[in-house]
Amino acid sequence: MSRESWDSMIIQKFGGIAMQNQQQRAKCIQHIKQALSKYRAVVVVVSAMGRGQDAYSTDQLLKVTDAFASSGEARDLAAACGELISSAVLSAELTKAGIDNTIIYGQNTGIRTTGDFCNATIEKINTSHLLETMKSHSCLIVPGFQGMNKQGQFMTLGRGGSDLTAIALADALQASHVEFYKDVPAVMSADPHKTSLYKRFDRLTFDEFLPLLNCGRPIIQKKAAIYAKKNTIPLHIRGIASDEEGTWILP
Repeated sequence: MSRESWDSMIIQKFGGIAMQNQQQRAKCIQHIKQALSKYRAVVVVVSAMGRGQDAYSTDQLLKVTDAFASSGEARDLAAACGELISSAVLSAELTKAGIDNTIIYGQNTGIRTTGDFCNATIEKINTSHLLETMKSHSCLIVPGFQGMNKQGQFMTLGRGGSDLTAIALADALQASHVEFYKDVPAVMSADPHKTSLYKRFDRLTFDEFLPLLNCGRPIIQKKAAIYAKKNTIPLHIRGIASDEEGTWILP
């Protein structure tokens, strides 16, 4: 099935800062509402809430015990909880706002992983449950950063892995594009939190975009961007705080 035939479906990805508190999530909900007014279906991928010292961030969950260093399986199960909590909170707040939605998690996402705990690889995605659920719900919430191996164990996809979840789902579902919502309004030539000397980009090719990810705090996971380039998936990187156009990354 060609990507063009699925132009009525998109993936939206909300990161930790976007999900950090109720005020921020209200902005997420507004973007979801706007997308639902334009597209037949919206699949929302979320990261764990917040960063660093925030209560439900991945960092905080992994500080519960230093014994996680001895068990990748246990560490990944704990880490996966961050995105599950995030999905539950956003789903409840969407329902309260009158927006029909449902959460798809665990085996039902169809995301099969292989390799090592804490840095797994997506082996394949079975979209049958996702597509069946779309017949009755136009908004699906999917926890990012995780999949399950053939033994039914949670495995995480490495730092920034929720970005990879969003792009891999876009490929598997043949979505029109992926929207990433960030705490900056677009892709910049330098981190605007650290310098005022930067250029804002409206459009980039993947070959122009990938070198910008060679930094300590890339705007999306580089592995995810390489996946998008390989599978010719358009990306739209936007600011959570406004409705303005961000940066399009195009094949």
